[in-house]
Amino acid sequence: MSNVTIMDHPLIKHKIGYVRRKETGTKDFRQTISEIAMLICYEATRNLQLQDVDIETPIGPATVQELKGRKLCIVPILRAGLGMVDGMLTLIPTAKVGHIGLYRDPKTLEPVEYYCKLPPDCAEREVFLVDPMLATGGSISAALTMLKQRGCRKIHLMCILAATQGIERIQKDHPDVDIFVGAEDKELNDHAYIVPGLGDAGDRIFGTK
Repeated sequence: MSNVTIMDHPLIKHKIGYVRRKETGTKDFRQTISEIAMLICYEATRNLQLQDVDIETPIGPATVQELKGRKLCIVPILRAGLGMVDGMLTLIPTAKVGHIGLYRDPKTLEPVEYYCKLPPDCAEREVFLVDPMLATGGSISAALTMLKQRGCRKIHLMCILAATQGIERIQKDHPDVDIFVGAEDKELNDHAYIVPGLGDAGDRIFGTK
């Protein structure tokens, strides 16, 4: 899986273990999801391009490295993806934020777009598509297609948990997209929930059922 990075950092493993617990309440769940997103974002931005910049320190001149272009965009898939945005913006506060909304057609079970709002220059930006859960991969694959149809070419996918089936689906449909995952679970149940997973991420982030 050359384009897939499964996190092995102890802090990420610890925090994912915490959000898996059914007794973890909404406030702590929401905060920890944000923290995990920030830690995964640290790894996902490792290969951003840098450029040399001449500056003055209080002591004298220096050449430092800064992000080249700084054109980044975070795109959460509504609604659970919203829980990852604040943590990422802590690290990259200059990033713009778009939104994609999808629902599953009850008859065809195919994802259907109901909302898409992206920055006007999104096609010129390095895009981070975020969703806590990558289960079957159907909705995320559709969201990636939507981004490409709007001209986006440099896209990364960030998820907290991913099923093996979902990872394989994205690799097949979008082999050009780098995937960053907090932890991989092997199975889906009959309702396409990740097993053991952590339940419905959206409900747990927002305290709904």
